[in-house]
Amino acid sequence: MPLTVTLDILTSPLLDGVRHGFFARRGGASSGIFEGLNCGGGSSDQSEIVAMNRDRVADAMGVSPDRLITVHQVHSAQAVTLDAPPVDRPRADAIVTATPGLAIAVLTADCQPVLFADREAGVIGAAHAGWRGAQDGVLEVTIDTMVGMGARRSAIHAVIGPSISQRAYEVGQEFFERFIDDDRANARFFVNGADGKYLFDLPGYGLGRLREAGVAAAEWTRHCTYADPERFYSYRRATHRGEADYGRLISVIRL
Repeated sequence: MPLTVTLDILTSPLLDGVRHGFFARRGGASSGIFEGLNCGGGSSDQSEIVAMNRDRVADAMGVSPDRLITVHQVHSAQAVTLDAPPVDRPRADAIVTATPGLAIAVLTADCQPVLFADREAGVIGAAHAGWRGAQDGVLEVTIDTMVGMGARRSAIHAVIGPSISQRAYEVGQEFFERFIDDDRANARFFVNGADGKYLFDLPGYGLGRLREAGVAAAEWTRHCTYADPERFYSYRRATHRGEADYGRLISVIRL
């Protein structure tokens, strides 16, 4: 009998009616520091193992591997629209499509994976939003791009998947000042930490930007990547442990 692989896939009721998943580590073929479902081609994991993991994700999403689409993420506020698998991976941090059967995805390891859907219009989006991309406007650009494809802002639901939580995200004075200079109201996303440091609420900041952009509903799944090594990869945790590299989680949505 064939081996049955059980994947750990988180979903949100806000995206009911649209096939989607925030994939955790369980059920992957990677080993060592990458143990689990590492989907990061940019990691030093074996490329054939990463491809095997991505094949498992594609199968779970009901698409062929060539229709599981990711981009070359560069911490930008750039979104691309796709109606077919691209010949070359675009440099961008968000994807928008209205094409059924095209599974769009982002890779993360502490940054916010954000999935968007306007079910009525049949337009979906996926964004990779670290602090830099979020501050530069990647979430709003994704929404604007969806609207340009026929979505209604007031009908878009957005969900932030597993991300680093505030209690694990220590930052310095310069980081704090960057956000305060941008908008003094951003102070609400910081609390005092140890030794003159601050703790930054990245998902809270993302939710604030989404709600100010006028979406119908937005939520965070409330899973912290740093705090749960059994389920999630974390760049910061790997750095603190002195590990040579880290895996990447994949978050996917399709019509």
